Amino acid sequence: MGRLNLLMAVLLSIFSVSIVLMPDLAAAQLRTNYYANTCPNVESIVRNVVNQKFKQTFVTVPAVLRMFFHDCFVEGCDASVIVSSTPGNKAEKDHPDNLSLAGDGFDTVIKAKAAIDSNSRCRNKVSCADILALATRDVIQLSGGPWYPVELGRLDGFTSKASHVEGKLPKPTFNLNQLNSMFASHGLSQADMIALSAAHSVGFSHCDKFSNRIYNFSPRNPVDPTLNKQYAAQLQGMCPRNVDPIIAINMDPKTPRTFDNNYFKNLQQGMGLFTSDQVLYTDRRSKGTVDFWASNSKSFQNAFVTAMTKLGRVGVKTGRNGNIRFDCGRLN
Repeated sequence: MGRLNLLMAVLLSIFSVSIVLMPDLAAAQLRTNYYANTCPNVESIVRNVVNQKFKQTFVTVPAVLRMFFHDCFVEGCDASVIVSSTPGNKAEKDHPDNLSLAGDGFDTVIKAKAAIDSNSRCRNKVSCADILALATRDVIQLSGGPWYPVELGRLDGFTSKASHVEGKLPKPTFNLNQLNSMFASHGLSQADMIALSAAHSVGFSHCDKFSNRIYNFSPRNPVDPTLNKQYAAQLQGMCPRNVDPIIAINMDPKTPRTFDNNYFKNLQQGMGLFTSDQVLYTDRRSKGTVDFWASNSKSFQNAFVTAMTKLGRVGVKTGRNGNIRFDCGRLN
């Protein structure tokens, strides 16, 4: 009986290890040449649209990048964030956490979808989720970041509900434990989280997202003591008390239009805009990574590509779990 129990224990341990090691089957179906036979020009079609949008406004870069992140963290990378609300359903995009997503991101995906579907060979063959993933890679490269191959084969989700967003996106006030916990729930490591945080190297934020750090951080310290004093004064100048909360300022005060490792150099100088940015440097568990990437751009870029590829596998829909939308803003 004892030998039987021992055998069962060994078998159970082997089985549990195999479960841990087994990749997500849906994500495993992704591949870079997914559309080789159905829409071989999909990447160039998307890139052309992104290039046109980029020439019109730089906002396209942070808008698309942020939308991809917000999409993948709620329901997985299934383009559910693009769906518009209807009288019977309040969609993801209308949750308070998504109201600041810039319209240029939605416009980019919708125009790329139209360009793809104008090609008879490609019509209704490419998902909105894959278009968003490709556009994200393209805006990163256009702003100075790395090019990387994009895994494709995602389907679009069947649902988009504002109620599903609550608690799924990191807040500007998060500490390292909260950040690590949220990212780990999607299979992303601390290093992935720190790399992805560098998306704040481009784009802007509204004053109300960080005003507590420059006016009412605590009774003893109205200004967050981890903030560079000159930077804090600069922020107060751009965001005076009682200013319209939707006034926007650059996330990176030095190279706001370039995707680079300057994000980490800013953290070293106490110039992280959000608490969730600066904590990456003030917490000793993440400080070493910040220091390393601040001095080694290539290592940061490699880590960012790894993290973006892993992010693109989150909650992927395949088979009967999704479809290809005729209109990215409306469920079929």
